[in-house]
Amino acid sequence: MPEKDRDSRDRRDERPDRPEKSSYKKFFPPKKKFCRFCQRNVKFIDHKSVDILKKYIPDRGKISPRRVTGTCSFHQRKLATAIKRARHLALLPFTEE
Repeated sequence: MPEKDRDSRDRRDERPDRPEKSSYKKFFPPKKKFCRFCQRNVKFIDHKSVDILKKYIPDRGKISPRRVTGTCSFHQRKLATAIKRARHLALLPFTEE
């Protein structure tokens, strides 16, 4: 190996301007998510309660997934059905404009 390549490699390892990799890699534990419907002991999600359903629909009009909202699988299925029924009855829009 030529002398020139070996010297440039040695200098590259000694860069003082770069931070250590472990210093900028921080870990924040995820926030514990909970099902709001289970807390309030809700068995049936009404499709006519539009104020509650709007909280689970972002600006683009999609139904928010479980991993974002924190609802359990039972209530997520009921919530999706209620949102779809409210859309068919024109209580909720299919898309936001």
